[in-house]
Amino acid sequence: MTSTSGEGSLPSRYDPVEVEESIYRLWEEGGHFRARVNHSRTPYTIMMPPPNVTSDLHVGHALNNTLQDVLIRRARMRGKESLWQPGTDHAGIATQRVVETHLREERGVTRYDLGRDEFIRETWRWKDRYEKNILRQLKRLGASPDWKRTRFTMDEGLSRAVQEVFIRLYEKGLIYRGDYLINWCIDCGTALSDIEVEHEERTGGLHYVHYPLADSDDYVLVATTRPETILGDTGMAVHPEDERYSDLIGRRAVVPLMEREIPIIADEWVDPEFGTGIVKVTPGHDPNDFEIGLRAELPTVKVIGEEGAMTEEAGAYAGMDRDAARDAVVQDLRSAGLLERVEEHEHAVGVCHRCHSVVEPLVSKQWFVRMKPLAEPAMEAVRDGRVRFVPERFSRVYLNWMENIRDWCISRQLWWGHQIPAWYCDDCDEVVVDKNEPTRCPHCAADSLRRDTDVLDTWFSSALWPFSTQGWPEDSEEMEYFFPGDVLVTAWDIIPFWVARMIFTSLEFTGEVPFKDVLIHGVVLDPQGRKMSKSLGNGVDPLEVIEEYGADALRFCLLFGNTPGNDMRFHWERTEAGRNFANKLWNACRFVLMHVDEQQDFASGLPGDEELETEDRWLLTRLHEVIEAVDGYFQQYQLGEALREIYDFAWSEYCDWYIEMVKSRLAADDSRSQYVALQVLQSGLSVILRLLHPFMPFVTEAMWQAGPEGDEELISASWPRSEAFPVSSRARYDMHSIMEIIRCIRNLRSEVNIPPSQEVAVQIIAGEEQRKLIEDLEHHVGSMARVNDIQFLCGGSDRPHQALAGVASDVQVFLPLRGIIDLDREIERLDRNLSEALNRIERSRGKLANSDFVQKAPQEVVDEERRRLTETESQAEHLKRRLAELRDE
Repeated sequence: MTSTSGEGSLPSRYDPVEVEESIYRLWEEGGHFRARVNHSRTPYTIMMPPPNVTSDLHVGHALNNTLQDVLIRRARMRGKESLWQPGTDHAGIATQRVVETHLREERGVTRYDLGRDEFIRETWRWKDRYEKNILRQLKRLGASPDWKRTRFTMDEGLSRAVQEVFIRLYEKGLIYRGDYLINWCIDCGTALSDIEVEHEERTGGLHYVHYPLADSDDYVLVATTRPETILGDTGMAVHPEDERYSDLIGRRAVVPLMEREIPIIADEWVDPEFGTGIVKVTPGHDPNDFEIGLRAELPTVKVIGEEGAMTEEAGAYAGMDRDAARDAVVQDLRSAGLLERVEEHEHAVGVCHRCHSVVEPLVSKQWFVRMKPLAEPAMEAVRDGRVRFVPERFSRVYLNWMENIRDWCISRQLWWGHQIPAWYCDDCDEVVVDKNEPTRCPHCAADSLRRDTDVLDTWFSSALWPFSTQGWPEDSEEMEYFFPGDVLVTAWDIIPFWVARMIFTSLEFTGEVPFKDVLIHGVVLDPQGRKMSKSLGNGVDPLEVIEEYGADALRFCLLFGNTPGNDMRFHWERTEAGRNFANKLWNACRFVLMHVDEQQDFASGLPGDEELETEDRWLLTRLHEVIEAVDGYFQQYQLGEALREIYDFAWSEYCDWYIEMVKSRLAADDSRSQYVALQVLQSGLSVILRLLHPFMPFVTEAMWQAGPEGDEELISASWPRSEAFPVSSRARYDMHSIMEIIRCIRNLRSEVNIPPSQEVAVQIIAGEEQRKLIEDLEHHVGSMARVNDIQFLCGGSDRPHQALAGVASDVQVFLPLRGIIDLDREIERLDRNLSEALNRIERSRGKLANSDFVQKAPQEVVDEERRRLTETESQAEHLKRRLAELRDE
């Protein structure tokens, strides 16, 4: 883009729709997102959490990618060779579900109607469509990754890495296949890992059932929440120290309705406080029972199948749906006099995190990763600080999960995903794991080999993302230069799903951690603090926000005040504030460029100190301080506070104070004073645009292109350095004082509604130093507080008659009102306001004196009443003082 300097190149108002597309094209065509191996620069790497190709992005994705974009843009401006690695995730089970739903609703067919190969082709078409949408959305947001490096978790290179990892772990004995109890989603038709199961508190029934003893007419009473699994019981257990049941250990009981004898054993896992203290053991349908069964060598009976129907092992109940079987078992127990009672019971129920159907624990032959050997080095990497969580409290989430980790079930009964590279010989049951398809069994030479139809858990490939995207397992310049990364930005809820797995796979296969820092962000909630969902209809489409307000306004909304690790609420008002901020800066830029155009020989830079006025030295001091503050916030990943710092400085100090103060100099005949003011103005604007660019890239680039530095793009401009701006403590103190005095006068004027156009006289009592300061900067007081006369009073002088009083920076300020306003009317107004305030105080005190209100009302209501009382009492005291001043009491 060619710079056309001046106000004329900036329209009278900022229109994001007109600007954003052309600005983004400028960045892309200029190659500003490209990252290359460059040993003369320090690399900086961020791995984009690859969005799932299930659907379009939501506002949570917008937050995550905006945070990353801020970090990568600043790194570029600091001269680092900055790689933001983009890509998308195949999201096995989630994508297969949405494609199956789409086929059923749009074409009335199932995946079985299509067959595996055609279904996979259909899913690739879905992937191509939604990946294109996702990348388009990210570009609209202003995201600036190296698009030429875009990867997909099932592309050829990443698939090769997945195979390599699987085979190496298998050869080390860290991947194995076995019959274990796993989480099975009946609706999705696949196994789930432990962390893919969510737990919901539900109300159910606790059924107390009689189990007859085999050697007597007596029985034991057992409580269970799942009566249908009684059919699969193979044992009963008591705690070895529970004296109530010590005589039962070693005896046998009979399974109700099945007439099968089972042993009564002792196991320390049993909780004596649950139910009656004696539990049924069903190794085929409960994870804790499965472990008890292994310890006691109990048989496993599978009475519920993968389709959710009862198996032949369930006897008379075979073929029933599990819920129907539960009802039938309860009815038969009641009819047989074996059901003593049913109590209402709150308990945690495992549900699939994708479809939210109840998960069924089943014994199944699956592939697993042996986790203990991999987990220990990964925990040590966090303990010794090689990986740092921000905020630090999330390291405890990580360590807690890793310390209690179980083997990871990695096989999924799906069609979409990385097919497991394993073949089975039908002649000798040999298992062959290889990169290439074998033609003969290496054990018996038979050619009757069939490939495992399962695919790998989607997180298996995602775990390799930091190094598979850089060419691993091949040696590459990119891998050597850009790996490991600097920071991962992600939500807290996938620490066990993804973060932990990246750390242990990276350590296992590269010997290094995948990133140094993990920046955790929260969830974007609606204004009422609720999660966004389709059922509530409270979701926010990022593209709709961008269409109405612009990408910068959305980014501002998501970042302003955002703190690491904490959830945030989406407020439309904050989006409007972002748009207003963009317009404020736009107008300030037009003002500066208008005067730059009038200076034919203008050159950016700073004048000598001897030419600077107090306000100039103050602004340069504040530039130094703001740059330091923003840099400090970046070091702590407090990006929301960094934006707040820039916003406060740009809006208030630069626009509302400095620009207003120098307007008179820019309009005066002193050309050198004009030039100096303009140089400081332009320096301030330059710093603001550079600091703000990572947060609001479009509007800042548009303003930069119109200015005197627009020969280069802002995206590649240098990050400002605080040491470039001199610090004057004197100027900081003087300007703080004079600004406080101006604010005081403005507040006094506002209290009695003196219009801005009306000038007033003020009287001041000040010490010698403060008096000299006010005299030196009287022109600022005059122009910014609309004061046409300042009279200095001696310290012992009587207070002026009928004047409002205020204090600012050890200076007493008086605003005489005679002849300025109608005093009688003002006294009448204040009397009325005081009477209303006193009435409110009386009512509030009465409420708080009422013990029923204080004890029974919600605490927040009582606290709010106390706050209002304190506030109203303060208002009443202020009104009394003002009335006394106006009555000369």
